[in-house]
Formats: sequence, C-alpha cells, structure tokens
Amino acid sequence: GNVTLNPVAAVSVGVVKGEVCVDLDYVEDSSAAVDLNVVALLGGKLIEVQGTAEHGHFDRPQLDAMLDGALKAIATLHEHQRAAIG
Repeated sequence: GNVTLNPVAAVSVGVVKGEVCVDLDYVEDSSAAVDLNVVALLGGKLIEVQGTAEHGHFDRPQLDAMLDGALKAIATLHEHQRAAIG
C-alpha cells in the first residue's frame, strides 16, 4: 500500500546572554543560560520538548519565545526537506 511520510526535524534553542538564539553551536550551547531541544512534525505538531535551565531559571515568555523560534526554524527545515526529495 501507500506509505505516507510525515517529515520530522529538530533544533536546539536557548537563552544566551539574555537573548533567545536558534540552532545553537557548541560555544553558544555550552554558555547558554537555558538549553531547549525541540522536535516537531510538519505543521508544528510537537514530538519532544526537552529543556534545562543550566545557569538559573527561565520564565514563560522566554519559553514561548524559544518555542516560537524553534518552530519557525523547524518549518524552514521542512521546506528544505521537501525541496530535497522533490
């Protein structure tokens, strides 16, 4: 039968020097006050959200900003996936 694939993508986001950053590199990740990993399907359905306040704490507006940034980046990754497979 037909197999329907639902694209999945993941990104790391965090709070570095008080700012929300998306797609953290090693230096940013190691110095982030908050580190959040987000995995989502096409359309923004979440599979995993895992985060840690490495150095302190974070509030709901920061969490919302990190999730918004992550889902925007994941949508871009899904566009690249779609383009790659035609």
